[in-house]
Amino acid sequence: MTVIDPRTGTPVREDAWPNPVYSWYVIVVLMVAYTNSYIDRTILALLVEPIRADLNISDTQFSLLHGFAFAVFYTLMGIPLGRMADRRSRRGIMAIGIAFWSIASAACGLAKNFWQLFIARVGVGVGEAALSPAAYSMIADYFPPHRLGRAISVYGVGVFIGSGAAFLIGGVVIGLVATADMIMLPIVGEVRPWQVVFFIVGLPGLLIALWVWSLREPKRRNLAVGTAAGQGVPLSEVMAFVRRNRATIICHFAGFSALTLLFNAVVTWIPALFIRTHGWTAGEIGTALGLSIMVFGTAGIVAGGWFGDFLTRRGYSDSTMRAALIGTACLWPCVIAAPLVGNAALAVVLLCPLFFFASFPFGLAAAALQLMTPNQIRGQLSAGYLFVVNLTGIGFGPTATALVTDFVFGDDLKVGWSMALVAGVTAPIAMVLLGLGMKHYRVSLERMAAETDAVSR
Repeated sequence: MTVIDPRTGTPVREDAWPNPVYSWYVIVVLMVAYTNSYIDRTILALLVEPIRADLNISDTQFSLLHGFAFAVFYTLMGIPLGRMADRRSRRGIMAIGIAFWSIASAACGLAKNFWQLFIARVGVGVGEAALSPAAYSMIADYFPPHRLGRAISVYGVGVFIGSGAAFLIGGVVIGLVATADMIMLPIVGEVRPWQVVFFIVGLPGLLIALWVWSLREPKRRNLAVGTAAGQGVPLSEVMAFVRRNRATIICHFAGFSALTLLFNAVVTWIPALFIRTHGWTAGEIGTALGLSIMVFGTAGIVAGGWFGDFLTRRGYSDSTMRAALIGTACLWPCVIAAPLVGNAALAVVLLCPLFFFASFPFGLAAAALQLMTPNQIRGQLSAGYLFVVNLTGIGFGPTATALVTDFVFGDDLKVGWSMALVAGVTAPIAMVLLGLGMKHYRVSLERMAAETDAVSR
C-alpha cells in the first residue's frame, strides 16, 4: 500500500516502515514504562502524614521533596539526556533510566531523614528524564507520519493511567500505612509501612527496564543534512535549527505550556474543591477523580491522536496543531463550568469532558515536534519542550490558582472561582498561540521536506 507523506507530498510505501504489529508492541512496552514512571513520581503525595511524622519534617520541606527535588532535576537532566538520545542507542538510554529511577524509588524506602529522601527523589527525577525524549524519537522511526499522532498518543496514555491509578490506590495505601505495625524485611531490617510502599512500586521497574532493553532499535529516518545515522549534530547546528524555526517553536512551546498550566491549575485543586464546597471525603473524590482521569483522560489523548491523523489523511499539513486548537476550544467551556456548578453530581459529570479535552492535545504536541525535526535533533528539541512545559505546569499551575484564592478572593471556599478564572484566561491564550503557530508550522514542515530531499539526493 502507498500513502502520501504530508511533509513532502510524495508517495511512501507502507512496507518501507517496520512491521506494524511489532511497532504497536513497542508502543505497549513504552506505555507500561511511562505508566510506571507516573506512579513512582506521584506516590509520595499519598504518604504525606506518615512521612512528616516519622521524619519530623515541615510542610515546606515536604513540598520540596514532592516538587523541587523531582522537577528541577527532571527538567534539567532532560536536555543532556535528549542530546545523548540523538546519537546513542535510545532503547539503552531508556532501559538504564528506568532501572535508575526504579532503584531510586526503592531507595526512598530506606530514607531515615529529610536529606536522604531528598537525594533519592533527585534520583527518581534524573532517571525519568531519560524516558520521553528517547521514546518520542524512537516512536517516530517506527511509524509513518500519518500514524504518528495515534502512536505517540497511545504512549501518552501512561500519564493518565499512572496518575489515575495513583489516586485509586491512594485510599488503600493510606489505610495500610495507618493500621499496619513495623515490618521486618530480609537484609533491610525493620521498616515503617510507608517505606514498604516505595519498595512495592519501585522494584518492579527493574523488570520493565529489561523489557525495554529487549526492544529492537529502529533505523533512523529523516537525518540532518550531511550526517549519517549515529552521527551527532554539533550544538551550533542545533541552535541554528532553533533560530530558523523560532516562530514555530515559540508558538508551540508557549501554547502547550499554557495548556499544561491550565491542567495543573485545575487538577491539583479538584480534591480541595469537592471537600470544601461539596462536603466530600478525600476517599470519595480520590475514587471519582482517579476513574475520571483513567477513563476519559485516556480516551481523550487517544482521540486527539486519531483526529490529528484523520486531518493528515484529509491533506492538512498542520494537522497536529489544528487538532490541538480544536480540542482546546472544546475544553474552554467545560473547564469553566465544572468548578462553578453547585451540584456535586453534575460537577463529577462535567469532569468527564474536562479530562477528555484536557488530554486531547498532548499527544499531538509531541507528534508535531517529531514531524518538523531532523532525527538527530528530535531528542534535544523534545527535551527542551518537556523542560518548558513541566516547569510551567509543575512550577506555576497550582500556584496560580492558590494566588487567586488568597489574594483576589481571600476566601478558601472560592477555590472553584479561582480555578475557573485561571482556566478561563489561560485557554484563550493557548488558542491564540496555537492558531498563530499553524502558519509557522507549515513553513517549518516545508523546510524540513526540502532538507529531507537534500539528504535523499
